[in-house]
Amino acid sequence: MAKTPIVFTLNGSERASFAEPGQNLLEFLRRGVGDLSPKYGCGQGTCGACTVSIDGVTHLACLTLAESVAGRRVDTAAGLATGATLHALQESFMENFAAQCGYCTPGMLVSAKALLDRNPSPSREDVVEAISGNICRCTGYEPIIESVLAAARGRART
Repeated sequence: MAKTPIVFTLNGSERASFAEPGQNLLEFLRRGVGDLSPKYGCGQGTCGACTVSIDGVTHLACLTLAESVAGRRVDTAAGLATGATLHALQESFMENFAAQCGYCTPGMLVSAKALLDRNPSPSREDVVEAISGNICRCTGYEPIIESVLAAARGRART
């Protein structure tokens, strides 16, 4: 079968590439476009390591067809920083030791950013719910939750 041309916006820049028939978005981003920030975890939609934002809504890239992002905006953890300036969430994750092995971090960051975009002053329960689709085997979740809340507090001051 013929490859499908896909034009979309990735982290604010228009991109174009070809997808194999039935290719998932995770493979397309990593192999076709070179964005390695979404991670391959389970391949079944249960771990959240591949979480991306499509038009502001989080999706599991391993369960999303690449063709479905044509004409849409996809944001990944790779697009959070502005040049050498880290996003407030990235800073907070560092300051609060929210990453140990770091494998879940890109998905956690994308989920947390989506939460803060729609709710700049979330409660602890809001954060827990927002990251509930992301599995972390290292931190025990508390540093991650505290990091998101700290970033939200910092955002509210500016």
